[in-house]
Amino acid sequence: MNPTIKDVAKKANVSIATVSRILNNKPGFSEETKQKVLKVIGELGYQPNAVARGLVNKRTETIGVLIPKVSDMLAAEILNGIDDFAHRLGLSVIVCNTDSNGKRTMDYLRILAEKRIDGIILVSEFVTEAYYQAIVEMKVPVVLVSTISYQFLLPYVKVDDRHAAFSATDYLIRHGHRKIAMVTGSESDPVAGIPRIEGYKSALRLHGLEIDENQIINAANFRFEDGMKAMEEIIRRKLDMTAIFASSDELAAGAMSKAFQHGIQIPSQLSIISYDNTKLAEMVTPPLTAVSQPLYEMGKTAATMLFEMVESGDKMVESRIMPHTIVERQTVQMLGDEANMPK
Repeated sequence: MNPTIKDVAKKANVSIATVSRILNNKPGFSEETKQKVLKVIGELGYQPNAVARGLVNKRTETIGVLIPKVSDMLAAEILNGIDDFAHRLGLSVIVCNTDSNGKRTMDYLRILAEKRIDGIILVSEFVTEAYYQAIVEMKVPVVLVSTISYQFLLPYVKVDDRHAAFSATDYLIRHGHRKIAMVTGSESDPVAGIPRIEGYKSALRLHGLEIDENQIINAANFRFEDGMKAMEEIIRRKLDMTAIFASSDELAAGAMSKAFQHGIQIPSQLSIISYDNTKLAEMVTPPLTAVSQPLYEMGKTAATMLFEMVESGDKMVESRIMPHTIVERQTVQMLGDEANMPK
């Protein structure tokens, strides 16, 4: 038999009313009691009755998640964080694969409105006027993940892209590299394009290095094939460089693949650092040194924020800037005097 709320209360040595208050985020219990009950729920595998809870709360206990591409490793990691949190609380998740298509996104927003979902998480999507108006009409809270809207006041969870790109470029410079190219997405992209380019340039300025716009290769997107095309362009331009900062793992992997085809050895002839640190960074050969976004935690944090907004009825919570780190692997070589310095 499936465990019941009575089983949870008995094992946790609390009343059924206390378990109910914790599940519905109502006051009247300590943090210690909450953690004890949540632990028991996990141990027993208890699933709250979403239908019953919905009747009490006038909610569907369902959230919608809009993702540009479900197969994308970055989006998949974020989705794992969202889904794990939602599952623990007995919430359902409707995942919408938008393919970054405006019409498709609007269609999904209409479907989510019809299903009367309790809230929306928007992953790596630029928020258009049409999207925003559709969400406003739904009268549900929304949280952005791995994106930000400067036009509309919406809470978000992301890393500081400018600072993270600065860290990646600074890392290459501190490893002796002075001629560094950048492979990025659209230079007009306000979310992942402009801030990362600015971070790259800031690091060069700090170290007194010349900024050569010819060293910045703007790809159509952040995919593997875009990285291959970018590397082909780098070879065509005969750029004098010792390292590349690629603003996604897929761009880096594509550039490495094309470099291999041209007999360019990494890292002995060309160093490369990527951005994101998805599973792909570990899978390529040699494994990529990368700026790491805490993607799973970003998804979990976004789901937590959305849940707080649904429970409280507030349409706004404090946005979160998540920490980034550099994960060292095997694609960056130390050059010059730095190679002889103790680590």
